[in-house]
Amino acid sequence: MCQRILKQGKGWRLGWTRDPLPYQALVGGDDWAMELTAAEFADFCRLTAQLNQTMNQMREVLMEEEKIACEAESDLVWLEGEGFPQSYSLRLILQKGRSCEGNWSAEAVKELIKALETFQVF
Repeated sequence: MCQRILKQGKGWRLGWTRDPLPYQALVGGDDWAMELTAAEFADFCRLTAQLNQTMNQMREVLMEEEKIACEAESDLVWLEGEGFPQSYSLRLILQKGRSCEGNWSAEAVKELIKALETFQVF
């Protein structure tokens, strides 16, 4: 029996299937989506949390009007957060196999991160 999970909000989508398919996860925005392997999705979740923590830490060292760009990557996934520490866009590029790129607006990132914190699939 196939169990699928789909969460979505304004500007973001997350999906997961427990079937042992090559691509078990889905990430996307309003007008784009890409499937990820379980390993790619695990890296995406870990790196997004890491990047969010770094951006939050930068609040204390940057002036209010300063923007920043931070990157986090693994062998499979590259992420970039760009904007203000409290409000930044997020860009994703897959680094192996398929050539895929996606991005979320600052408004979508806040909700996406909250959803990832409760998206327990592993």
